[in-house]
Amino acid sequence: MIPVLTPVEMAAVDEAAPEPFEVLVERAGSAVARSVIDLLGGAYGRRVVVVAGRGSNGADGRVAAARLERRGVRTIVLDAAPSAGSLPTVGMPPIDLVVDAAYGTGLGRPYVAPTSCVPVLAVDLPSGLDGLTGEVCGSQSVAARTVTFGALKPGLLFAAGPALAGRVEVAGIGLDVSGATVHLLADSDIADLVPARRVDAHKWRGACWVVAGSAAMPGAAALAAEAALRAGAGYVRLSIPDSSTAHPAAEVVQSPISPDLTLDSIDVGRFAAMVVGPGLGGDESTAAGVRRLVAGVDRPLVVDGDGLTALAAGDVAGICGGRSVPVVLTPHDGEFERLAGAPPGADRIASVRSLAGRCRAVVLCKGPTTVVASPDGRVRLAAAGDQRLATAGTGDVLAGVIGAFLARGADPFDAASAAAHVHGRLSERLAPTGVVAGDLSSVLVDVLVDLGVDAGGLA
Repeated sequence: MIPVLTPVEMAAVDEAAPEPFEVLVERAGSAVARSVIDLLGGAYGRRVVVVAGRGSNGADGRVAAARLERRGVRTIVLDAAPSAGSLPTVGMPPIDLVVDAAYGTGLGRPYVAPTSCVPVLAVDLPSGLDGLTGEVCGSQSVAARTVTFGALKPGLLFAAGPALAGRVEVAGIGLDVSGATVHLLADSDIADLVPARRVDAHKWRGACWVVAGSAAMPGAAALAAEAALRAGAGYVRLSIPDSSTAHPAAEVVQSPISPDLTLDSIDVGRFAAMVVGPGLGGDESTAAGVRRLVAGVDRPLVVDGDGLTALAAGDVAGICGGRSVPVVLTPHDGEFERLAGAPPGADRIASVRSLAGRCRAVVLCKGPTTVVASPDGRVRLAAAGDQRLATAGTGDVLAGVIGAFLARGADPFDAASAAAHVHGRLSERLAPTGVVAGDLSSVLVDVLVDLGVDAGGLA
């Protein structure tokens, strides 16, 4: 996992560094120079302009310029100016690259980047990008690459950050970032978060009960149930409160349930996990049943969709807080607002972390970068995937995958984190356009194999 530190946390790490400032700047500048040469495909004869400010960001740029000169790159250093409109052209030879080392996290005023028609490499952050929120202050250039130091900054992952930063490279310069409580997931992390299926596995060892759907939305139930089955649940039962019939995979067992979600406690005990909420509708009897189920069934479970609306109509913290196993809540921004009383703020990590702590639940807040927070304050980010997942029903698939990972024995925080990353990877296996939620489960097994889940890992 890649550590993520806020600008304030990063400043504290810098302050605690055992090496002097000058040593860190030399390392940072060297990392920038290496990345410039890589981006240009060579050094000798290339022309680079470094736009350098007065702070540490500018110092990194100036060191990079000196290193590039020694490698044969023709380098010009320009002092950054808040109102610079374009790079000077009089007396300037054609250039191949601009290094943006103007301003880092300390900029408190709008920044106007000089316009150019050549690639830009940003140092630590694109100048004018808020390192905490990803919001923009001024007018920025779009970087082809950003070299950041020690850890990712949240602003590179949220709001305008991904579009402005380009490919992000984290350069180690000897800083101790082991205290980070926020991490970005990588492909290599997933197999460690999802337990392998045991050699003595049978269907009841990892059974998942999906309580979802309604006459108006049987498809949501089918999507969640089939995803749970394909993600490794040994047995999936689907119950729709109004006795409607969905059409999931033939292996999903459909069983009736009363509209108030009354469950047989002995029957519940056979299931390792539950998924509650996708497509349940707004019936008040069913909503009250959701609240009773979440408060009273102390099994690993994920609540999604209309189940979240049902919880929001009650005392969410009280309902979720008495459980020995944290419930997983999976809101999009609108559902988050109903649960928390306010939408996620510009600092999405802090907002989601706060709700998780208040409810003593694992909260997965969906978005281009999905935030998964544990009640103990740990946060994981999933940035895989793209806009093809922003269609109706894809969240139902995500809920089913979380349910399967819970049924396999994953800790709720691990299950939600891994499922968020897997869900993002699904879109990469599909066509460039025309993707619908029903397509996702068809590639789920292949994605899990690619990520090392179940691939030669039976225990």
